[in-house]
Amino acid sequence: MMKVQIVLLSVFSFIALAACDRAPDAGTQAQGASAHTLHYLTWSDYVSPELIREFERAHGAKVIVDTFGSNEELLAKLQGGGSGYDVTVPSDFMVSIMAAQGLLAELDAAAVPNLASLEAQLQHLAFDPSHRYSVPYLWGTVGIGYDSDVVTSPPDSWAVLWDDRYRGRISMLNDQREVFGAVLRLMGQSMNTTDPLVIEAAKQKLIAQKPLVKTYASDNYAQLLASGDVVLAQGWGGPVARAMADRPSIRYVVPKEGGTIWADCLVVLRSSTRKALAMTFVNYLIDARVAAATSERLLFAVSNREARAFVKQDVLENSAIYPPVELIPRLEWMTDVGKAMRLYDRAWTELKMQ
Repeated sequence: MMKVQIVLLSVFSFIALAACDRAPDAGTQAQGASAHTLHYLTWSDYVSPELIREFERAHGAKVIVDTFGSNEELLAKLQGGGSGYDVTVPSDFMVSIMAAQGLLAELDAAAVPNLASLEAQLQHLAFDPSHRYSVPYLWGTVGIGYDSDVVTSPPDSWAVLWDDRYRGRISMLNDQREVFGAVLRLMGQSMNTTDPLVIEAAKQKLIAQKPLVKTYASDNYAQLLASGDVVLAQGWGGPVARAMADRPSIRYVVPKEGGTIWADCLVVLRSSTRKALAMTFVNYLIDARVAAATSERLLFAVSNREARAFVKQDVLENSAIYPPVELIPRLEWMTDVGKAMRLYDRAWTELKMQ
């Protein structure tokens, strides 16, 4: 009986040892899963589940998506201890702020070969001239969407947003820099001015305009245009293009005084523990075919010039989506205004309190 017990004990011991040799422990399993899990923090409408699944299948990875609604929310989330994210999508001016705060990893150009295919106007930008930290992803302009059945003379100036004939049928972006940008251009000033007197004068003009404004909206002005609730809307071109599909009389214009050119950029966070996978993901998102599918879905221009070969002609020819080359010199990039941001914050608060 003792021999049988000894034999059984030996067999059980052998099986246990063999199992240990074959299978990692729970901690090792967790590390393996973590190494192939990418955390992507992006704008709320930017994600295509189909494209995410395609990347997951191709790279044996899992992509977990979280979203934000503004650059300020993104920065606050990261500054507030939000950790574990690998890739995110700040707008142009926010790239320089995040880089200055040490939040961004340097890109490995060899791991992002699609960098070589950037549109000419998206190369050597002031906020990151050598693409040390960022890759432009989606881009476009800010102008005016309008209903041509009501606004029968095509507007060519920001001044139309102060026209009393359209009282209660005007929407402005719920974005302080863009709202001030419109009035500053109307005044012949840069949207990046830091002059306190100029900012104060701009605030007064916005206070005078406020009785005409139905709403300050950044997320539903396309629906307001399409439904006819507003006939003039300051906005990003992409959503205006979406409104055109529902209401064919909608048009888009960048006024003669100029407008904003913007780019949302892909960056890898310095805190990422999966930088190689993160670089691969960045390169995937700006691949020509992937970018073309994104452009057609969101109706924004994409940064990879080779993607144009795969984008439908009606999308390419819509100036609300792809700005014509002759418009580029009239466009201005938003920049970090440093301490003057406090002036804009105060002026915006005072405007909203009126």
